[in-house]
Amino acid sequence: MSSNGVSSLPAYSWEEIAEHKEKSSRWLVIDDYVYDVTSWSKKHPGGSILLGHFAGQDATEAFAAFHRNSIDYVRKFLKPLRIGRLEKGQSLPHTDVKEDFEKLRQTAEKMGLFNSSYVFFALVLLQIFALEVGSYLVLSYYGVNWLTWIVSVFLAATAQTQLGWHQHDAGHLSVFRNNKLNRIYHIFLICFLKGTSGHWWNHMHYQHHSKPNVIGKDPDVRMDKLFLVGNVMPVEKAKEESKPSMPYQKQHNYFFLIGPPLLFPVYFQFMTFRHAYTRRLYLEGFLMILYYARVFVLLYPLLGSVGAVLVYYEVMRVIESHWFTWVTQSNHIPMTIEKDEPTGRAWLLAQLKATCNIEKSFFNDWFTGHLNFQVEHHLFPQMPRHNYYKVAPLVSSLCTKHGVEYKVKPLLTAFKDIVRSLEHSGQLWLHTYEEFHSS
Repeated sequence: MSSNGVSSLPAYSWEEIAEHKEKSSRWLVIDDYVYDVTSWSKKHPGGSILLGHFAGQDATEAFAAFHRNSIDYVRKFLKPLRIGRLEKGQSLPHTDVKEDFEKLRQTAEKMGLFNSSYVFFALVLLQIFALEVGSYLVLSYYGVNWLTWIVSVFLAATAQTQLGWHQHDAGHLSVFRNNKLNRIYHIFLICFLKGTSGHWWNHMHYQHHSKPNVIGKDPDVRMDKLFLVGNVMPVEKAKEESKPSMPYQKQHNYFFLIGPPLLFPVYFQFMTFRHAYTRRLYLEGFLMILYYARVFVLLYPLLGSVGAVLVYYEVMRVIESHWFTWVTQSNHIPMTIEKDEPTGRAWLLAQLKATCNIEKSFFNDWFTGHLNFQVEHHLFPQMPRHNYYKVAPLVSSLCTKHGVEYKVKPLLTAFKDIVRSLEHSGQLWLHTYEEFHSS
């Protein structure tokens, strides 16, 4: 028996491990060790649902991706949960891809690509403050008229959009080298400066990263009440509904009316406050209220009425919502959306199937908050965004080696593909519905 008692641990096959994927019993595998995370999942900072997505599966690569800054610290919590080891000869597919990707990750570490530039992020924050202050100064200095109102609201929307990209940096723990500082900074950015729940954002966004474009696991494709995406969702919806709930064949048209215009001003507003209330996140709720109080105190003397303040605020959110939606969905909706995951799929293959890039340029980098490098962001979620372009050639070479498509599009083509993919999915729904219910 070895000194650490490893050889005395019981060995489990993948068939046995896969049986423990329900809420009452959750096992997962990290580095060939089996862990029972049933009780721990309730304490998991990323949420119990996130662990549930990997129950009965190998979580090694996801564990490395999400815990890069604190991997040794987190292993201390894992040790008491270890219940066994993987049986010998129980290897999963794509071992060569996983090994090469791990080498790439180590290369990125040696190149210092996970080290953030405080100067870069300071300039990002300075830009946000400058835009925010400018939106008020335009109205206070030049007075309120149509021209100043339009300029002001666009400055405010730009500030909030850029703030959205920056809170995304902090939420992924990529601004500071200390995770605690990142979390505090994230709360400051998203709650106090943006009026949104940081806990809600983490709850939703980390699920998206763990299982991108997987129906039932990625909340970003949980939209079948209004929109159908991919090739699987339209077929299933058409077969299960005897009477259509939406004219999905026209979704590429009504997307412009109820998609981006309502996402931030309605859905996000409701969900973020609901989340803070139901989870009893009193500090977040207080900071969110302070944000709205600040907006009202600053705008009311300039605009003169509560109604005028509300109109200004809603228009600003509609602009931001359009900006956010077109950028984020251009990388995902046109890609593969699936229901069943292949067993043991490599992290590289999972992320490349669900993501694509937009061409690099100074404008594209700024406009998208560097999410034009969506592939690199998904592969290395804790890498500071100013280093994506440095690791991109290495990722592209690795994809070429293993025959994986590394897709890069012009910005406008990526936007058009959103509409094209919605039209395709809508037509697929219509054809399936007519065929299935014709009798």
